[in-house]
Amino acid sequence: MTETLSSSRGSSPAPFREARIDVAAIAANTQKFVDLTGVPVIAVVKADGYGHGAILAARGALAGGASHLGVADIAEAVELRSAGIDAPIIAWLHAPGETFARAREHRIEVGLSSVEQLDAAGDGAPGDEPLRVHLKVDTGLSRNGIAAREWERACVRAAELETDGRVEIVGIFSHLSNTTLDDDRAAIRRFDQALDVAAASGLRPRIRHIAASQAALELPESRYDAVRIGLGIYGFSPLPDRDGPALGLRAAMTLRGSVASVKRVGPGTGVSYDYLYRTERETTLALVPLGYADGVPRQATGRATVHIDGRTHPVVGRIAMDQFVVDIGDAPVAVGDEVVLFGEPTHGLPSAEAWADAADTIQRDVLTGVGRRVPRVAAPE
Repeated sequence: MTETLSSSRGSSPAPFREARIDVAAIAANTQKFVDLTGVPVIAVVKADGYGHGAILAARGALAGGASHLGVADIAEAVELRSAGIDAPIIAWLHAPGETFARAREHRIEVGLSSVEQLDAAGDGAPGDEPLRVHLKVDTGLSRNGIAAREWERACVRAAELETDGRVEIVGIFSHLSNTTLDDDRAAIRRFDQALDVAAASGLRPRIRHIAASQAALELPESRYDAVRIGLGIYGFSPLPDRDGPALGLRAAMTLRGSVASVKRVGPGTGVSYDYLYRTERETTLALVPLGYADGVPRQATGRATVHIDGRTHPVVGRIAMDQFVVDIGDAPVAVGDEVVLFGEPTHGLPSAEAWADAADTIQRDVLTGVGRRVPRVAAPE
């Protein structure tokens, strides 16, 4: 028996797909880190604001007291400038052969990881304003950053370019692994050694920064002159023993959609590809028009839950590219009803962490995976 139910319950339908962004929550979370750390916050809005929309995220973070914005590349920074955001922005990952002309044009600060990048940064036309530079040193993460054997050479070259008026060394920074507190303390000691090399070369950076969200909370000695906060400003905890609400943070994204179709089916009905799920009894199935193309993790098949009409229901069957199925049982449901995949857990909603656990991944993966066809909409104030 399969019966299609298409009636609505009279209320206006929920959005087809939507990521509702609580800009006020981003502001409040940013202010929380300003208060907790006592130093300026560089709000990291790379990867389209961790999936929240870079412009919405930037505006919320600045409203919460962020002193700078951080992005991965210059194109992300230019997008913010094009939206009228005038705050200092740092971009730290660059393509081979980058000339930094766009950074000069848009007053973007750049993180540099090699002498070659320094030379390119110093190639501006005579009379140009000096390019504002943060030197990145590798203190053990083995990604980008100047290797220890090159610290002295890079700092000497940076001092020469600064004396010539081609660059201004405003910062020195690095990144921690968050493996153990001892590993991070060892990296901080190496960072102090790099700062000593910079000082001996005549550099006087005003902004020394190494801590991201986890170290900013756990290691006060890592805070220096600023902290870079990414995950935390979106309402999530980087700590294994405390979640966002325990830290006074609020999840800023609510991912939701609407029920696109409802079917009453009999026992033994197969659901979605491969029939990984067959109904055990007569039940109601609701179709939700979001899939892995929208960032719903396929790996969460058969393990995640959603909220419909204030109740928790399991996602069943294989999550497909554009849709997934929910077993509603005998609960009332109609086409157009709101489906919440995740949101603020203190409101009784599933959390992004729960979806991450279901997919054997991390919150950042879930948040940044929300696809482009899902509109980001600011929540009403």
